[in-house]
Amino acid sequence: MTAVLDKSLVTHCAPTLASLKTGSLFTVLHLPEESLCRQIDHWNFRLKGKGVYLTVLRRGRNGTLLYVFRPQRLTADLARPCVAAFLRRYGYCDLTAQGAVERLRQRLGEGEEFPHEIGLFLGYPLEDVEGFMENRGKNCKCTGCWKVYGDEQAARRQFSRYEKCRTVYLRLFHAGRSVEELTVAV
Repeated sequence: MTAVLDKSLVTHCAPTLASLKTGSLFTVLHLPEESLCRQIDHWNFRLKGKGVYLTVLRRGRNGTLLYVFRPQRLTADLARPCVAAFLRRYGYCDLTAQGAVERLRQRLGEGEEFPHEIGLFLGYPLEDVEGFMENRGKNCKCTGCWKVYGDEQAARRQFSRYEKCRTVYLRLFHAGRSVEELTVAV
């Protein structure tokens, strides 16, 4: 029943499943909405005890954008005073995971420009999100999972951890481990 999402969850969300990262995004292509909803419900039931939740952020002609995240961790990330102040400038009043994700959905539907604060929902450093916005994606120190404008060495170490996690998780998945077995409970 969930074969479509299984490999995508491991491929795109391994660091989130391993609790190294707050959240991950990926697009699901060519899957009927009813089938996708059933699969999301299935995974939410299976992973809720481990602190992981899947939700649709946007549906469009180019597929469905899924957000896989750890709500407790997201709430903690967004509660940091500098992050909270930054998000309030973009209309985020409720900084609980549920409230913030709902506002992010609204922002994704508001216009042509992608809301770059989404990086905060993925666990990216605030200085890198602000740097990306201020520089319009140019003049970064390095690029990996995101464009780095702040601490390059810390970011490179994080990129390496994420890639190692993804490699190990894919190997284990192909050897027969299930997504549920690979998901770390927090």
